[in-house]
Amino acid sequence: MRYFAVFLPMKDEEKSKAYRPEHLAYLEQKEEERKVFARGPFIDGTGGFVVYIADNLEEAERMVKEDPYIVHGARNYEIREWAMTTKANLPE
Repeated sequence: MRYFAVFLPMKDEEKSKAYRPEHLAYLEQKEEERKVFARGPFIDGTGGFVVYIADNLEEAERMVKEDPYIVHGARNYEIREWAMTTKANLPE
């Protein structure tokens, strides 16, 4: 299990508004599959951030490219593998 930090900078605000319900439903599905660790918008409205859980970069990028925001051109993306460290009690 590896973590991939994905920045989703705003590309088209109108498309982002239009496809937000599909984007959120997609992320909820991925959470149920235990493929999303964390997610949320930036308060300043410039985009958002998702941490995917995947076996490798290819799997993470496939999930990102299936996000309705990416499919419909509402957001760009930048993906990086993340070596998470924490002392928090995390769910298994």
